[in-house]
Amino acid sequence: MIDHHSTFLLVSALVSIVGLILLIAVFKLNPFITLFLTALSLAVVTGMPAGSIVHSFEAGLGGALGHIAIVVALGTMLGKMMAESGGADQIAYTLIRIFGEKNVPWAMAVIGLVVGLPAFFEVGFVLLVPIAFTVARRTGTSLILVGLPMLAGLSVVHGLVPPHPAAMMAVTIFRADVGRTICYALVIGIPTAAIAGPLYAKLIAPHVHLPVDNPMAAQFEDHDAERRLPDFGITLLTVLLPVLLMLIGSWANSLSAQGSRWNEALRLIGNDDMALLIGALFSFVTLGVMRGFSRDTILRYTNECIAPTATITLLVGAGAGFGRILEDSGVSNAIILVAMRSHVPLLLLAWLLAALMRLATGSATVAMTTAAGIVAPIALHSSGVRPELLAIATGAGSLIFSHVNDGGFWLVKEYFNMSVADTIKTWSICETIISVVALIFTVALSVTV
Repeated sequence: MIDHHSTFLLVSALVSIVGLILLIAVFKLNPFITLFLTALSLAVVTGMPAGSIVHSFEAGLGGALGHIAIVVALGTMLGKMMAESGGADQIAYTLIRIFGEKNVPWAMAVIGLVVGLPAFFEVGFVLLVPIAFTVARRTGTSLILVGLPMLAGLSVVHGLVPPHPAAMMAVTIFRADVGRTICYALVIGIPTAAIAGPLYAKLIAPHVHLPVDNPMAAQFEDHDAERRLPDFGITLLTVLLPVLLMLIGSWANSLSAQGSRWNEALRLIGNDDMALLIGALFSFVTLGVMRGFSRDTILRYTNECIAPTATITLLVGAGAGFGRILEDSGVSNAIILVAMRSHVPLLLLAWLLAALMRLATGSATVAMTTAAGIVAPIALHSSGVRPELLAIATGAGSLIFSHVNDGGFWLVKEYFNMSVADTIKTWSICETIISVVALIFTVALSVTV
């Protein structure tokens, strides 16, 4: 039986999330203020000490902004250089020429899978969103039909496929074989991305009508259609440079002795923030100076693109602050208690714990590591379930139903200029499809291997 206090915490959290969605979507209140007030109200209702309430929200907000502000700023600068130089148009034209207009959603899903492999979701998103805007504009296709497959590709590798940092954490905790996990994850992840990306996008796109004016898309528009476009090779190298640097960082121990100066240098340049900084500086040369732009012009471009990102970073931070209140108020522990007292198969338990933690905290990485830490000791004393499949099931659970306490939710909403309701219909459901379909495939694979 679940004690009354845990039940009260769970009900309070559910009411606060539903109320939050209604206040933003129906009553059109400012999302940042609404997130802040709802988090404070939940903290008071659940009995958090008054002295720690604001500090808890600030800690969650500050922890998220410490990373996301850098990622969004540098990624947007790189994207701006791609747009103004014509690099995004070059990649868009090449994709359209190779795949054909009808198959562009599949091309975007493949790009999301490749670029997202070494990078956290937010990093891959800010790198690829200018291309999504350009492809949608050039083909006259709905941004949903182009962008959702890209998001599905990024999300699948984020949760399922090593050497992505989040997936590697689960592999390490479960003591799974990395090579075997990659093979299983690709077998599961590729069809999952196809179902949640291009196929679902084709189904939902006719039912979502985006506003004609998109402030973020306007930052990446081609204002000179007659100019000569930069070379495809140098453009692709520029956008993939941060990805390559992150891969090098993840291979640091294989390329050099652990703890050596060379090892530390590889890890430094492979850090998300450093890789994006190097990528942005590289773009100033390849897509700026080499295209004939002056230093003043490059400075103007980088200044222009920062202003529209302020709202996005604040909302991501506020969502993280709300998630921190859910953790510190005891809601997360109540969720773990519920899951642990339910007698379910180990694969399903790993998925369920990660899913519940994702709903509570908003962070796929936190959900994955927390659930893996709980299930791993149980798995050591159990037989019949491969640790590789447990890692994948945990990753699948950590991706379920992104909502208002997830920074990714606000990134997608603001960049795509969607309402909360439309973001739920597209992005949140896409994430849920990934989570459930990946679990089904994992269970099916567990029967055959």
